[in-house]
Amino acid sequence: MSATLQATDLAAGHGDRSLFSGLNLIVAPGDVVGLVGANGAGKTTLLRLLAGLDTAERGRVALAPPSATVGLLRQEPDRRPGETVREFLARRTGVATAQAEMDAAAEALGASEDADDRYSVALERWLALGGADLDDRIVGVLAEVGLDSGADVPMTALSGGQAARAGLATLLASRYDVLLLDEPTNDLDLDGLARLEAFVGALRSPAVIVSHDREFLARTVNRIVELDLAQRKVGVYEGGYQAYLDEREVARRHAREAYEQYSGTVSQLTERARTQRNWMAAGVRNARRKAPDNDKIGKNLRAETSEKQAAKVRQTERRIERLEAVEEPRKEWQLQMTIAVAPRAGAVVSALRGAVVRRGEFELGPVDAQVDWADRIAITGSNGSGKSTLLGAMLGRLPLTSGSASLGPGVRVGEVDQARGLFLGDQSLVAAFRAEVPSWTEPEVRTLLAKFGLTAVHAPRPAESLSPGERTRAALALLQAREVNLLVLDEPTNHLDLPAIEQLESALESFPGTLLLVTHDRRMLDAVRVTRRWEVTEGRLLES
Repeated sequence: MSATLQATDLAAGHGDRSLFSGLNLIVAPGDVVGLVGANGAGKTTLLRLLAGLDTAERGRVALAPPSATVGLLRQEPDRRPGETVREFLARRTGVATAQAEMDAAAEALGASEDADDRYSVALERWLALGGADLDDRIVGVLAEVGLDSGADVPMTALSGGQAARAGLATLLASRYDVLLLDEPTNDLDLDGLARLEAFVGALRSPAVIVSHDREFLARTVNRIVELDLAQRKVGVYEGGYQAYLDEREVARRHAREAYEQYSGTVSQLTERARTQRNWMAAGVRNARRKAPDNDKIGKNLRAETSEKQAAKVRQTERRIERLEAVEEPRKEWQLQMTIAVAPRAGAVVSALRGAVVRRGEFELGPVDAQVDWADRIAITGSNGSGKSTLLGAMLGRLPLTSGSASLGPGVRVGEVDQARGLFLGDQSLVAAFRAEVPSWTEPEVRTLLAKFGLTAVHAPRPAESLSPGERTRAALALLQAREVNLLVLDEPTNHLDLPAIEQLESALESFPGTLLLVTHDRRMLDAVRVTRRWEVTEGRLLES
């Protein structure tokens, strides 16, 4: 059905920390709203409020008609044991919950008129969510996203790429009246991104999407809502992503210029008032020193002059008071990232000769490849094609079925792996970090982590309890702590906010060593300077 979601004067926070306030938003059919802001600004909180899962500190959320369905589809890094692909899709599309409600209402049929009404409502919801033909549609949707494992295999048996395709299948199979998507582009390959963009482009339902994929936002949204944590403001920008960037830049420049003009005027008037006071005090002292004691005319003149100077001071002070105060724009926290560089390695950094890796039914190779000093290689390919396996083979982490692999002399590897595996254990974040740089003291580690937005609140927590974005920041901080000359990044932009992505791109530009970069972030592929491009297709390596 056609539905509209409206938020009025919405406010939310955590404890005594305010996230946003005064948020007003109407999302009508045809609206695709991009929700952006730094990590921790409250984007997921806002989605939960819009979905009716949490209660706002102030304001209200209204849905018209009230019977419309709202679907919040979040990233799920952990898969539920025993849940099949079919059950995963039924749960994520809302059909499983609607089925349970309908079954419960069916058992009470005939007991009362209210019970009959509850069943009618439950049945209508189940039908609206597509419960009647979901099983039939699942086969086609899985084929469309290229997931050929079948609908009855456990989710835990899928590779990371297959799980990402299952998540995309959820979207394609959903029948929600309003869609709320939290980081839908994470872990999708280029083909998956194209399918997602086509799906969003064809939507007639209202949609609010949290994403840090700049190209995806540029291609899909027609409005931007920015939760600006630094300025404690909510900005609503009509038009696409580029229009938002341009308008925000102009607004920030005007805000800075307005403050500088106000501050300059206050400083000028304050200095004038101080000078006038000094003149008044100096004139009185000189007159007292020069005038005879019995000079009544001189005394009156001095008093009159003093009153005139005091009046000028008061006039200047009143001008300051009448000025309309302009608040200084808050300085936005920025990640200042550098990569510690180790001495140069040998001419050959890594090499594979006739290398074959078998992992279950998947086979990579045979691969013949060589990475030379200062090569900057972008590696692309569909999910499940073997990119991460290739990296593991080149670094000597994975055993070869046949062939050989070697790392050159003096190679020091800095890695951000796709799973952020260094920070998945039950050790505290500080302890896990110090295990990688044992020469660092705890205060030094805490100081560096704080520069990456990981504060005293995060430091003692078990590393596995951190969000994916927080674990990514920790992995990037480690690159700044350890001296490396071979940088291996596997989907580094997943879960990073836009300012952090831009800082990473800047750090990569100045890194003089060797780079192996696996990413599906199209803006990053354009922004980062590379010397070679590899494509992995069904276990085969091609250089383009």
